[in-house]
Amino acid sequence: MNDLALFGGTPVRTEPFTSWPRFSSSIGDNVINSLKTGQWGIGSPAIAEFEQQFAKFQDAKYCISTNSGTTALWVALKAAGVKAGDEVILPAYTFIATASAVLMANAVPVFADAELETFNMDPEQIEDLITEKTKVIMPVHIAGSPADITQINAIAAKHGLAVVEDAAQAHGAEYNGRKVGAQGIGGIFSFQTSKNMSAGEGGAIVTNDDDYNDACFSYHNCGRVRGGRWYEHQHLGGNFRLSALAAAMLLGQLEIINGEMDIRDRNRARLDDAIGQIPGLIPLAQYPETSRVSNHLYLLRYQAEEFHDIPREQFFKAMQAEGVFTYAGYVPLYKEKLFITNPAEYPWLRDRDYQNLNRPVTEELCNRQAVWLKQNHLLGSDEDIQDIIDAFVKVTDEMRRNPQRFG
Repeated sequence: MNDLALFGGTPVRTEPFTSWPRFSSSIGDNVINSLKTGQWGIGSPAIAEFEQQFAKFQDAKYCISTNSGTTALWVALKAAGVKAGDEVILPAYTFIATASAVLMANAVPVFADAELETFNMDPEQIEDLITEKTKVIMPVHIAGSPADITQINAIAAKHGLAVVEDAAQAHGAEYNGRKVGAQGIGGIFSFQTSKNMSAGEGGAIVTNDDDYNDACFSYHNCGRVRGGRWYEHQHLGGNFRLSALAAAMLLGQLEIINGEMDIRDRNRARLDDAIGQIPGLIPLAQYPETSRVSNHLYLLRYQAEEFHDIPREQFFKAMQAEGVFTYAGYVPLYKEKLFITNPAEYPWLRDRDYQNLNRPVTEELCNRQAVWLKQNHLLGSDEDIQDIIDAFVKVTDEMRRNPQRFG
């Protein structure tokens, strides 16, 4: 291969990868048909059909659609009985909404460390974090790779806790042959722009529990109750409903998502095989019970010691110069400025010192090892995937041969 683009050589790739989100005729037809009905909100047949079809797709009995994944998280927590001062155990390696929804419920985020191999919440740590105030365990299926639901559910059952799954990135992912989301009391999904199903914004909650479904309905619909009067409000809920146009967009994507998942599966397998042969790069691991991954992100680990201790950021610069955008992803969630305890705004966090918290695996992933590649790369052609592989090989070979160039 020629010299690295970082040093003036020709890049592996100059063309953009597959764009996301992308339009299809089924999405357009569904939106036009929904517009023609004149029912763009409450009572829309598009919303009812989407909720029915998405529940079926996720192996669940019920679905409540919402206007974002964040509001879905808040609704899911409130429906699980979370009240002011309660504690929710969640991973330190996740997006901010997982924790901010806990704060929005006036509850306390309790951060568990990640597993190095899977990036998911380490279930071995959970019991040490449980107190008399713990109400919910909320695992996140990072990158659409299922967390260890069997062990987490067992711990929750032992201590009388609810499990709410944050499946925002896990559309269609399977654990033990069942789709994730309704393997605890319930779980949430996001349809924000980057997600594998997108309506620009939007969310959903799935469950198999009748009472939990009714509670979610109330909290997402201004505190109304099923069968109650229109102006009867029994809970402090909000207007977190999904619009009919968003539901119509998502219905169109349910028609094609299985085919897109097949493409992502095939391309991820090629990347895993090729990258797994490069010393110092380790693809994401899954549990034996994982039946399918949604591949919302392609994640791997970078081991600087295999590359003469060249920092990961130098690796990113070299890959980006070759036309393949890899990046670091999350920071440790408890380090976000949001969690600099402000007793005036969050008096229930007065005794929490998040800034001096240390979750060593999360710190290692965020600061040194995690490498992200967005999911749209996995929707490309065989030639696209080969370009990604070629860039990884080209950059790592040069780092190993001539480390002084990266000083």
